[in-house]
Formats: sequence, C-alpha cells, structure tokens
Amino acid sequence: MLKKLYLLLFILAVIQAAQAQNPPASTLAKYGVVTLQEFKTVISGPDSAAAAVKLFDVGTGNFEVSSATGNFVYVFERHVRYQIINKSGYDLADQEITLYRNNGLQEKLEVLTANTYNLVNGKIETSTLNKEAKFTQAYDKNHTINKFTLPNVKEGSIIEFKYRTSSEFLFTLDGWYFQGSYPCLYSSFTISVPEFYSYKMLYTGYVPIETDIAKTTTRSYYMPSTFKSKAENFNANMRKVKYYAENIPAIKTENYITTLNDYVSKISFELSSTQFPGSGYKEYTTTWPKIVKELIDHEKFGGYLRRKNYPKDAIEMPEDSMEPELKMLTIFNQVKKKLKWDGKYSNYTTDASPKSVIENKSGNSAEINLLLLSLLKTAGFDACPVLISTRKNGAHPGTPMTTPFNGVIVSVHLNEKDILLDATDKNNSPDIISYQYLSHLGLKLDMDVVDASWVNIEPTQVSRASMFYNLKLDKNQLLTGDLYLLNTGYEALERRQKYQQTASESDYIKNFKATKPGMEISDYQISNLDNSDLPVDERMKITLEDSMDEAGNLVYFKPVLQSNFEENPFRLEDRKFPVDFAYPSELYYKLVMEFPEEYKLETLPKNEAFKLPEDAGMFTMIFINEGNKIMVNSKLIISKTLFSAEEYYDLRELFKNVLRKQTEQIVFRK
Repeated sequence: MLKKLYLLLFILAVIQAAQAQNPPASTLAKYGVVTLQEFKTVISGPDSAAAAVKLFDVGTGNFEVSSATGNFVYVFERHVRYQIINKSGYDLADQEITLYRNNGLQEKLEVLTANTYNLVNGKIETSTLNKEAKFTQAYDKNHTINKFTLPNVKEGSIIEFKYRTSSEFLFTLDGWYFQGSYPCLYSSFTISVPEFYSYKMLYTGYVPIETDIAKTTTRSYYMPSTFKSKAENFNANMRKVKYYAENIPAIKTENYITTLNDYVSKISFELSSTQFPGSGYKEYTTTWPKIVKELIDHEKFGGYLRRKNYPKDAIEMPEDSMEPELKMLTIFNQVKKKLKWDGKYSNYTTDASPKSVIENKSGNSAEINLLLLSLLKTAGFDACPVLISTRKNGAHPGTPMTTPFNGVIVSVHLNEKDILLDATDKNNSPDIISYQYLSHLGLKLDMDVVDASWVNIEPTQVSRASMFYNLKLDKNQLLTGDLYLLNTGYEALERRQKYQQTASESDYIKNFKATKPGMEISDYQISNLDNSDLPVDERMKITLEDSMDEAGNLVYFKPVLQSNFEENPFRLEDRKFPVDFAYPSELYYKLVMEFPEEYKLETLPKNEAFKLPEDAGMFTMIFINEGNKIMVNSKLIISKTLFSAEEYYDLRELFKNVLRKQTEQIVFRK
C-alpha cells in the first residue's frame, strides 16, 4: 500500500512539472535587509497559534569545479528567515548544520552568517552572530554537526541565517524540505545541473509543489592544471529547474506513524547517469540482482556468512533427526541467549568474523541475525536474509539501492510457509520480530539465484491484551478481589520488556499501581516471563479505594477501572498521512462485581457496538445485571495495520466512542 502511495505522489510530481507555471512574485529580501512590515506578520487558519513563522526559505544547488582537485563539487546555499512570535519559538535560536564525511572525502561549511533583528522604539536593531556562539561537534564517524546560537532572541524577533556548503559526494545531493515544524510563507529550491550529469528527482509529502519550466543555459568553467592535464576553460550546458510552494502548513507529529520524515514534503536527487567527453556513458541506476551480487561479494555481508570459524561448543547444533521446527527453535533460542544486541541497527557487520562476535557475546543487528542465518543454512534450512528499513529510519523508496536499509532479519521457508526470525531481542519469537522492524515491506535476498523480491512482513497474528477484574464491593465502598492480565504477541513482548527493564519486581508493581490511584496489590505472580512462545500471565490480589462517588442516597461507579486510552489519540479534524498501528490488536476488558444487598441498581449504561467499514475494526461494550452482580465486557479490535488518510475520520469516530463509553457510570441507590 505504501508503495502505491509513493508511486502516486511521484506521478503527481511529474504532472506538476509538465504543467509548470511561472512562480508568483515573492516578497523575498536580500540578506540583512528587513522591513517594518515583516514584524507585523499574522498567521491565520490551523497554524494561527504557531510560536513562530518561517517568512521564507530559499535554496540553490550548483556545480563548481574544485580548484584543488579539478573535479566537480556540489555547492548548496540556503537563506532562511523566521519571525519568533512567542517564547515557545525560542528553540529556533539554536541551529545546526550536519556535514558528512567518508573514505577521505567530506562536506565543508564554507560560509555562515546570522542576524537577529528586534524592533525597539519603532527602529530595527541588529544583533550579529559572533564567533563564540559557533562550535563543531563530532556526532559519529561519518557526521559532524556545526552548531550556532543566534543572539538576543525575544518575542517578536526576526532571525535569519545564510550558509554555503560544498560536497564531493555527487551520488545523492542535499535535498530540500519545503515543510517543517513551523508554517512557512514561501519556500523554493533552484538547482542547476551540468549536461554531464543526469539526476532523478524523488518527492514525498502532501504539499503541492510548483515547478518552473526547465531552462537551458551555457556556463563557462575553468579547469585547473593537474599532473595529467593542463589548465583550460570549457563550456557546459546547464539545466536549471526551480521548485517552490507558498503558504505551507506546519507538519506536526501524530500518534501511530513510522517517522514524520516519511510524510514531510521534500525533494531529493539521486544520480542516474553520467556522460563526460571522452569517457562515454555510465549508468548508475542499478538493479536488484546487481545489488545482491555486490552483497554476496561484500566482506561484511557475504564474507561474514562464508566464515564458519565458530569457537568450539559456542553454538550446539541440534541432531539431524530432530523435528525441523524444533531444530529451528533450538538454533534460534541459542543465538538469542548467547548474544546481546548492542543497540545499533545495520545491514552490514562491523566485524568480519563471527568468531569475535561470539567471543564478545554481543553485536549489531547484522552480526547477530547473519550469524543466525549462517547457522540455519548449515543445519540445512532454506533461509534467506531480509533487508529492512526501521520505522524510525523511514520507508524505503522502492528503487534499487541499499543505503536506505539499516537492518536485516531472517526468513525461513518451513512447512510451506515463510517464518520471520529476529534474534536481537531475547523476547522475540518466530514471526514476532522487533517492533522497529514492522515497516510493512522487507527485501528478501535469494543469494542462490542472485535475485531479490519485496515481501510483506506485516504481522497476521492478532496481539491480545486482556484485563479481568473479579471484585466484591462492601458497605464501606471498598473493592477487593482478583485481577488477571493476559498478553500475547506484541502486547506480551511489551510486558516482558517493561518487567525486565525495571530494577525490581516491587518497582514494576509500583509503576503499575501508579496507573490506578487507590490500588493496593498483594500476592503478585507472573508466569511465562522467560518463555516467549507463551502468553505473559499476571495474577494479583487487589484492594481499591475511592472508586465510588456519592450524592445523597445515590452511588456512582465508573466500571472501566483502567483504560488504555486517557484521551483520543486522533485529535486532528483532518489528517493528511496514514495511521500506522504496526500490528493488528485486540484489547479485552472484563469486570465482574458483586455489590451489597443494601444497594439497588438504578441505572445501567446501554449496550453498544461500533464497526469500521470492511471489518477493519470494531468496538463493543456490554453491561449485564444478574441479581447483585454486574458484568461489563469491552472489546476493541483493530484488524489491520495501516489506515489511509481517507479512512481517518471513521477511525477517529471509533475512538471517540471508546472514550465516551469508558466514562459512562453505573448508578446504585442505597
């Protein structure tokens, strides 16, 4: 479904390019030139309460010839201006620019200037960025962050900054974000590409982007002398295109999404081919079979799989006579038990030796799962690696490239079905892979025939969370009895992780009690904590105070004692991007309560049921009275993982009814 969505967005972008118009006249100013009118900017509509507004954001991308190397470099320039409306917008005073480096090459920050403008007694005062407000920080081995803080930022301030970077990395160019966390009045990006390079443009998001008709111009370049050639001037035809948008709404994070970067309106550029004089045509657009072959030959993928130098007795291989499914589980459970994930996602190993990974008893996601794959294949299983882009990393664009992937799991074909395995978490079980890997699609690599195919990795099994109260109400309005919790699938995975991450069982119980004030717990028991193939079963004795409200001789009781939703997770009237639940779920709540003979049931809420179209979900709540007992059954089922923006309204209404029914009360008369 995501693939179809991105294809549609790409087609729309192409149509917009074909129907190009001249952009509207903008009110852009030169750097350092601010008018009094800009201090009077007013935002209306959904973003009227915004803490800041981006007055404009203008970028350009050009190709220059490096005087040091004689090679082309990509020069990116950006000029942006904001108005700070209130204190919540002060975060804009702190800015950062991330630069990339790899294999001896690096991006460089060549120019950076920034100003703050304040209106004082009707006059504009300027505060300029000083050297002490700039510093550089190494983020990791491939990234450096240049940070700077604008001075004298107040409510009503206008800030602007302008910078230029140069990059020797020409395969993927710096893209352009039209949308951000604040509304923007105008955003544009103009790119000029020499005839020697051909790039494909990728687009995501929901903001309409206008495109100028491409213009062709001629530019003169100077090529410095090298040990291979003498200095010379040459001309190149340039293709210039401008992309722009106006009155762009802020994009806000919402519940149940992968990453906001999947939905923000942006463009990016990827090299498809080059053709230099005397060098001929070279195509960079690759194919999946080529990529699979590269991975097979790669020292930290295929090379890692080929090494079988496991320490003796490190992994005990099961007997050949063992039933296949049990044999698979034996290998899987050993890898989970012996290796601890270091918290790093990767589709490549950092260490080319499985031996050292086993000896260190830890590794990244590739080192652990590729070792699992190697052991399974050694045991005779039909197993393949599956490349994944995690939910936080964002959806893969679908084109043949490995850089958007950042993880790998294992697919085993057994008993005429494919089983997914992920050994990075000891709580995982067959087809229960880490939550971050639930990104709908994975790329399955068939390394025997050197090919690849997209496979659906959405869970089909419903994950259930059940809560059952069996209580008795006494004359003093004290509730006592039993509470049972039963969780399966991903709900069980979450309970196990919460328990294991808490310092002690008493702290775990304390955290649970915090969700229901007035609850006391005794005789707590938990079962199947270390057996990920079984449900997590929790049982306890409880006492509840302050669950009743009195008014005269009437007693009011809210029967939903603990809710999964304190508020509607879908607050927006309209939502532009999908709702992603990651896995199908069922939340079941049951209450059986015996009340005193002195109480007479006055009012019982009505039974109701709500259903989404095409059986995508449902909610039921049923109240039953038998003698001096009441029973409440509530069930919320979400049957599919991904809902389109068009289905959002029905989903929002369903959760409105969930919240409404949970607040209804049973009334007794004393």
